[in-house]
Amino acid sequence: MEADSYYTITKNSEAIFKDKGSRFLAYAYPVEDEAEIRARLEALRKEYYDATHHCYAWRINPQEERTRANDDGEPSGTAGKPILGQILSRELTNILIVVVRYFGGTKLGVPGLINAYKESAREVIARSEIVEKTVNAHFKVHFSYLAMNDVMKVIKDMQPKIISQQFDNLCESVLAIRRSMAGQIKDRLEKCEGVNVEFIGFK
Repeated sequence: MEADSYYTITKNSEAIFKDKGSRFLAYAYPVEDEAEIRARLEALRKEYYDATHHCYAWRINPQEERTRANDDGEPSGTAGKPILGQILSRELTNILIVVVRYFGGTKLGVPGLINAYKESAREVIARSEIVEKTVNAHFKVHFSYLAMNDVMKVIKDMQPKIISQQFDNLCESVLAIRRSMAGQIKDRLEKCEGVNVEFIGFK
């Protein structure tokens, strides 16, 4: 059975790490998709246009995990990978971590770089508020006014989140419930006469 919960951060956070004159400015952001990631990266590149490197890693989509790591000109595997390693070790998703480096004049070498990016990511995660969220199945439920009592009983019993509802001769409710309970609520609703259940997707 697939997991129906995941860990992420609630809001933006930042930290700074210094080594031999180099400064590493670390930023963590809660993100939902690649468009949001691109916007965050673009904003940081504009703000810190004079920085030596903008290295990052991200992990999104708890249902079909996607990750990426970027060294942005640092030696291969010394920046993005250590950042991603910290994200994975804390089992976080829907998160972007960017580490902006200002070179201080002294080369750190491969082990030094790996340590600097790892510590920068570790520190910004430590400063973040981590929460557990559920992967929810979303359904659109169409039903006649006569079926309202049956539908409301299922909702009362199973306690899905009601996203929206509209009552008329033909009624519609949009419901969200954690993935592990999706099959059960769909079965119960479909057994009610005059009810049509449309699966929208997971979020």
